[in-house]
Amino acid sequence: MSKTYLATGINLKGKPFGESDRLLTILTREFGLIRVIAPGARKPKSRLGGRSELFVVNQLLIAKGRSLDKITQAETVTTYAGLGQNLGKLAASQYLAELVLNQALSEHPQEDLFILLNEHLNRLQSLPNSPLIANSTRIIATLTQGIFHLLALAGTAPQVQLCCLTQRLLRPNFADEQWRVGFSVDGGGIINLSEWTKFNSPPRPQPQKSTAIASKSLVVHESGNSYTIETVPQPKLKINTKLTAPQLAILQHLAQPQLLDPVSSSSAWDWMTVERILRQYTEYHLGYPIRSGLLIDTFTHQFIVDPPF
Repeated sequence: MSKTYLATGINLKGKPFGESDRLLTILTREFGLIRVIAPGARKPKSRLGGRSELFVVNQLLIAKGRSLDKITQAETVTTYAGLGQNLGKLAASQYLAELVLNQALSEHPQEDLFILLNEHLNRLQSLPNSPLIANSTRIIATLTQGIFHLLALAGTAPQVQLCCLTQRLLRPNFADEQWRVGFSVDGGGIINLSEWTKFNSPPRPQPQKSTAIASKSLVVHESGNSYTIETVPQPKLKINTKLTAPQLAILQHLAQPQLLDPVSSSSAWDWMTVERILRQYTEYHLGYPIRSGLLIDTFTHQFIVDPPF
C-alpha cells in the first residue's frame, strides 16, 4: 500500500493541534471526509497557513500516519475569500458546511456532494455585498435552495409537490389571500389542510360496542393457538406551520437547478419563512440544532424587525 495519496478537497473545519499545527476536516472528491494534520500551519510564514483556511480548495499530497495523516504538499485550486466579507454570506456558507459535515461519508468518493457544495458556495460569493434588503434576500434565497439541494442529494428532502396525506398534487392558490397549506415536519412535507382536518376530526358516534374501536387501530397478537386484539390510539399529525401561496411556490421551485429572481418573485418575509421551516425539518432529521442558524437569525434581524418565527 502506498504511503502517500492524492486528493482534491475543500476545508470545512479546522482547529489548533499541538504547538503550531492545525487539524483539518476536508471534503474530498476521492475519499469523502478526511481528517488530516496541516503541519506548522499556524506559524507566521507557513506555506500551509493560507491553504488551511476554511473554504479553500486544494490539490493535496497526503502522507499516511499511524493515527492521523499529514499534508505534505498543497496547491490551491479555488478560494472563497469573498464569503468572509459579508455576515450573511459567511453564515450561509457555514450553514451549508455544517450540513455537508453531517451528510458526507468517509472512505467513499463524494464527487456529487463536492460539486454541489462548491456550486452553492460560488453562488453565494457572487452575490453583492450591499446591505440593501434585496441583496440580503438573495443571500437567504441562495442558502435556502442550497439546503434543499443537499437534502435532495441525501434522499431526505421534504415532499413539496404532493400532499403527504392524499398523495395528490397541491398547487398554490394565488387568487385567495387567505389560502394556506400546512407543513408537517414529522409528516414529511406539505399537507392539504382540509384533508388534515378530516384526518384529525373525532370519529362519529357509533353503537356502544364499536365506539372504543372507532378512533383506534387494531393490533392482533398471537399466543400459541389463541389470538388477542389490542386497540392502539392513532397519533395525530402535527402541522408545524401554515404556508401562503407564495411560500408554497418557493418550496416547489427549490428543486430546480437555478432560482428565479427571488426579489421580484417573493418577499424577504417569504424566504425567511421557508428557510426556517426547512431548518426545523433538517434539525428534526439530524436530531440536533444547526448552530449556524443562529448566525442567520442575527443577519436577518438586521433588516427585518419582527421575523416570521
